[in-house]
Amino acid sequence: MHELTDLPRLLTGLPKAVLELGELFSAAGFEIALVGGPVRDLFLGRISPDLDFTTNARPDDTLKVIEGWADATWDVGREFGTIAFRRGKDQFEVTTYRADAYDGDSRKPIVAFGDRLEEDLIRRDFTMNAMALRLPSLELVDPYGGLDDLRASRVMTPSTPVVSFTDDPLRMMRAARFTSQLGVELAPEVEQAMKDMAGEINRISRERVRDEIIKTIIGAYPRAGVDALVRTGLADHVLPEVSALQLETDEHHRHKDVYQHSLQVLEQAADLESDADGPVPAPDFVLRFAALMHDVGKPATRKFEPSGAVSFRHHDMVGAKLTKKRMRELRFDNESIKDVARLVELHMRFYGYGDAGWTDSAVRRYVNDAGPLLERLHRLTRSDVTTRNRRKAERLAFAYDDLEQRIQTLREQEELDAVRPDLDGQQIMEILGIKPGPEVGKAYKFLLEHRLDHGPVDYDQAAALLKEWWSQQS
Repeated sequence: MHELTDLPRLLTGLPKAVLELGELFSAAGFEIALVGGPVRDLFLGRISPDLDFTTNARPDDTLKVIEGWADATWDVGREFGTIAFRRGKDQFEVTTYRADAYDGDSRKPIVAFGDRLEEDLIRRDFTMNAMALRLPSLELVDPYGGLDDLRASRVMTPSTPVVSFTDDPLRMMRAARFTSQLGVELAPEVEQAMKDMAGEINRISRERVRDEIIKTIIGAYPRAGVDALVRTGLADHVLPEVSALQLETDEHHRHKDVYQHSLQVLEQAADLESDADGPVPAPDFVLRFAALMHDVGKPATRKFEPSGAVSFRHHDMVGAKLTKKRMRELRFDNESIKDVARLVELHMRFYGYGDAGWTDSAVRRYVNDAGPLLERLHRLTRSDVTTRNRRKAERLAFAYDDLEQRIQTLREQEELDAVRPDLDGQQIMEILGIKPGPEVGKAYKFLLEHRLDHGPVDYDQAAALLKEWWSQQS
C-alpha cells in the first residue's frame, strides 16, 4: 500500500496519453478526472488495464474534444454518457458525471447527468473505488475516505450500505469478490447489510451472479471470498450446496467440518497451480471450483453406521450431479459444467491405491477416465489431504507419487494419453465384412476394454480377438 506522497512516482507508470487527455479537456473548458479502479490501483502499486475517466462534458462535447487526437472512437455507451476511444495502443473510456438511480423492478439504470464530481463519486460501489485524480492538476479527490479504507484493508460504501445495495444488489457479490481479489475485509456495517439484504440478490440475473462467482473463485484469496458469501447468507441463494456443508462432519477429518475442509482444499488446489507455461496455469477456475464443490454430495449421503462412524457413500457421484445442476442454473457453459462435474465425480477414485495397489489395467482406466483433466485431477486429489496426522499425510503423498510414476512409465510404453483400440473403425469393418452401424461401435468398445485391461497388441492378435468376439455375438 503506497501513500499519497508516492503518487508522483506512481504516476510515471501511466500512459503519457493520460496527461495529454487532461490538457485537451482543460483547454476546452471542461473538467476531467481519472476515476475508480485505476486510482485505487495506483495506491496498490499497479497500473490498471482499464483506464476510466469522468467529466462534466456531455458525450457530444467529449467527441469534439478528442476529434483529431483519438485514433478511433466508439459511442455504443453514448446513451449512458460513455464514449470509448483509442490513442495508439491505449484505450480509454470517458463518462459524463452521473447521478443515476436504478428501477427496483427492472434493474434498468435511469440516467441523469450531473455537474459535480463529488455527486458522481457517491454513486460508485465502494469508497476505494470512489476516488478520483483530477487532470491535468493531479489533485486527489477523496470525499468519502477511500484512501483511509484502503489503508485499513476495509470494504465500505460511499453512501450507506443499505442505500448502495438497494441501488444494485450485485454490489454485495462484488464486496465478497473484493475480499478475494484484494485480501480486504468487509466493514461491519457492510457485512450486516449483506446479511439483512442477502435475498435481494435474486433480483439479479444468473449470468451476472455467475460472473462474480468466477471472479471470486479465481482471486488471490478465494477462501476469504467464499467465506464472505457463506457468512453473509449470499451463498444460501447462489451456492446453497456450499452453505449446507457447514452442517456436516467429515469422518476423515473430525477436527473440522466439511465446510472448513472444503475451503482448505480450495486454498491448497490454488497453491498447486502451475505458472503460465505449466499444465494448469494459474488461476484455473475449473480446478478451484471442483475443489470447492468436491464434497457437496455429503449432506445427502450422510449415514450413521452401527459402529458409530459416519459414512458418505457415493457422495462423489451425488456431488457431481448437484454440481451440474447448480452450474446449469448459473448459466455456465457446457464445457465448464462437464469438466468440473467430472473432477468431482473422480476425486475419490485414488483412495485405496496405497493399501491395495492397482493393476496396470486400473492405472490405464484412471488415466482414460480423467482424459484431458488428468493434471487437474492430480492436483485436486493431492489438495484433498487436509489431515493433521503427518504420518497419514505422508503415506497418501507417497502413494500418489507412486501412482504418478506408474502413469509416466505406462505413458512412455503405451502412448497412454491417447488410448485407442488396436484397430480403428475402418479396419473393424474390413475384418468383419460389415457396414457402418451400431455393431462397429460395439466392436470398438470391446477392443478398447481389452486395450485398457491388457495393454496394446499387434494387428494380427487384435484381428483374432475381434473375430472370436464376433463369433460369440453371432
